[in-house]
Amino acid sequence: MSNTLFRLLPSMDRVLAALDGRPELSGAPRALVREAAQAFLDAQREEIRSGLVADPAHLEWERLAPRLECFVRSYVRPRFRRVLNGTGVVVHTNLGRSILAESASRAVQSACAHYSNLEFDLETGQRGSRYSHVEGLLTQLTGAEAAVVVNNNAAAVLLVLSSLCEGREVVVSRGQLVEIGGSFRVPEVMAKSGAILKEVGATNRTHLRDYRQAVGPDTAALMRVHTSNFRIIGFTKEVPLEELAELGRELGLPVIEDLGSGTLFDFAQAGLPGEPTVREVVAQGADVVCFSGDKVLGGPQAGIIVGRREYIDVIRRNQLNRALRIDKMTLAALEATLRLYLDPELARAQVPTLSMICATPKELAAKARALAGLLRRRLGHTLEATTVPGASRVGGGAFPERDLPTTLVRLEPRDASIGADALRERLLGTDPPLVGRIEDGRFCLDPRTLDRNEFPLAAQALAQALA
Repeated sequence: MSNTLFRLLPSMDRVLAALDGRPELSGAPRALVREAAQAFLDAQREEIRSGLVADPAHLEWERLAPRLECFVRSYVRPRFRRVLNGTGVVVHTNLGRSILAESASRAVQSACAHYSNLEFDLETGQRGSRYSHVEGLLTQLTGAEAAVVVNNNAAAVLLVLSSLCEGREVVVSRGQLVEIGGSFRVPEVMAKSGAILKEVGATNRTHLRDYRQAVGPDTAALMRVHTSNFRIIGFTKEVPLEELAELGRELGLPVIEDLGSGTLFDFAQAGLPGEPTVREVVAQGADVVCFSGDKVLGGPQAGIIVGRREYIDVIRRNQLNRALRIDKMTLAALEATLRLYLDPELARAQVPTLSMICATPKELAAKARALAGLLRRRLGHTLEATTVPGASRVGGGAFPERDLPTTLVRLEPRDASIGADALRERLLGTDPPLVGRIEDGRFCLDPRTLDRNEFPLAAQALAQALA
């Protein structure tokens, strides 16, 4: 019987002929399509050998062809691709953090499609600096004297410590020696830089006298680290930046501030106080400030370093800087994003991260009703969609203690065998995948992180998952 089943399998020529001209495969290399077809046929042979397929009707072309097309379409699509974010986490690290403003996306496309003046001075016709395209914007927006940009904030911290503190001590409060996502640990990064960690204070309380007593002939800098999504509450004390900066000036030591998810926008107007802007930190006396470009700033992945020119010049000359520098696509996206911040209201309207964080409960309730209505019209026979109050999060380590009020769209398949976990799993395999979250045992979508233009795609994904 198995020999008969094997003979029923189509030839490779027939399979390729059936796939030829399929519009959904038009962009796939022919070699990859052939590889996918071979993988499909190998899978069919294995099912025959294992006894999973025993009925010849299962291998009839009319039944085999749809499975073949589905398999090949899934096989050849890019591994790195678009995902619909229905989680309500705005700066979602696993889903790519911030998405770019339209002007930034256009700038990236132009940088990729054409030659550019990346390191070419159009006034002199000589070699120029890639940092010149954004340094003026960064100093204008932050009040700092100079700036340099590398590929992420971990690299920025590494470069600053390597440039200013290698072989010498850096004084840090014990309560700020945190580990954040991706196992980024401050003590280990400091060790890699060649700087020597000098812990001061207790886990929950550090005083100015602790810093003063720790300073010696081998001290290179005083450092503060933003604790990101970690908090110590209760009987606590940290030294304010102004006091630490004053001590640094008295002792002739630079004060380094690792802001992590730094912001150029005052979120107090959105009801999110507690995160200082980079301009405020510079004004309070920090000599060197590091922060991310792709968190609440809403730009591309980058580590931005601003501060006093004497220190930035040293950092820029470090040979490690070349290994950590940004490419032309990052530079183009960052410049376009920073230009929007010259007008805070323009930034709020056009930088997607700011728009999503600042969305009002009324706006989100309207979006939720629109999404639920669309799903009821298209999928009402297979799915029940209702709206319920909920909460979003900023993500990216920013505002960890603050929930953002929202309205969720709760989804319940009419097929009782499809529970919330099963629906979530099925949606990971749709095209495009749709990621949501489970609240009170039910699958939910948060419209905060779904653009209205993505609502039809979300409906399409749900239709695939429930089919």
